[in-house]
Amino acid sequence: MPDSTYKIIELVGTSDKSFEEAAKNAVKTAAKSLKDLRVAEITQLDLKLEEGKVTAFRARVKLSFKYHGE
Repeated sequence: MPDSTYKIIELVGTSDKSFEEAAKNAVKTAAKSLKDLRVAEITQLDLKLEEGKVTAFRARVKLSFKYHGE
C-alpha cells in the first residue's frame, strides 16, 4: 500500500429534524465537491434557539479526504 496524505476540514451541518440528519447533511454537501472522503468525526452538537424553542440541530463535523496535491 503506497503512502497517503489526508486533509481534514471542519463543516457545520444543520437540520430542523435531528443531529444525525445535520451530520449527514454536512457529509452529503462535502461529497458534492470533494473526492475520496474517508472519515467523519462529530466534534460538537448544538441547537439553534428562537423564542425559547429549538429551531435547528447543528453538528460540527471534521471530514478527512485523501489529498492528491498538484
